[in-house]
Amino acid sequence: MYSPHLSTAQDARAVRTRKALRQALLELLENKPLDQITVRDITAGANIGYASFFRHCQSKEALLDEVTAEQIEQLIGLAFSVLRGGTIRDAAIALFSYVDQHRKLWSTLLTGGAAGAVREQFVRYTSQLAAGLTRPGQRFPTDIAVIFASSGTIELLAWWLRQKKPLPVEQVAEIYDHFVVSPTLGNDATGAWRTEQPKRKKKK
Repeated sequence: MYSPHLSTAQDARAVRTRKALRQALLELLENKPLDQITVRDITAGANIGYASFFRHCQSKEALLDEVTAEQIEQLIGLAFSVLRGGTIRDAAIALFSYVDQHRKLWSTLLTGGAAGAVREQFVRYTSQLAAGLTRPGQRFPTDIAVIFASSGTIELLAWWLRQKKPLPVEQVAEIYDHFVVSPTLGNDATGAWRTEQPKRKKKK
């Protein structure tokens, strides 16, 4: 017989378990690279059984993807606001403010043992989004411009997070504009890009 309260309890327990696994992985990544971390290390840190791990995750790489996906989507949304209008300065400040608010997490992701995997995932996400962008009169393929911009974004973030005395958000945003946005997208980047929308059929 179906028991709603039992299902709800199981769902809540699953959420707690996944959260514990993610936290354990992040703590391990602060001290060693992903390829040196085992599933047993993760389950020990999360205080769950070894077999339980595979009821929630396919692999440690899949767990890392889950940890980073939400953060990357948030960050990319801010980064792509540069391409869709507003001012470059406002978009850059929003991007770096977000990272600053989640500094410990992003420091772990970009300067710890998972840095290479996170970089690859970030560029992959932005490349997928680039397929829906166009620019009137563009001279070069959109995808290569976005790849360079996303790579520059992630490298600047990693540099900033490694500093013992990090620059203020406003100053690093200025660096972002000067070294990443303007050289890659051009001085007229603001408002120049648009997301393609499907054409609507005209009503007869």
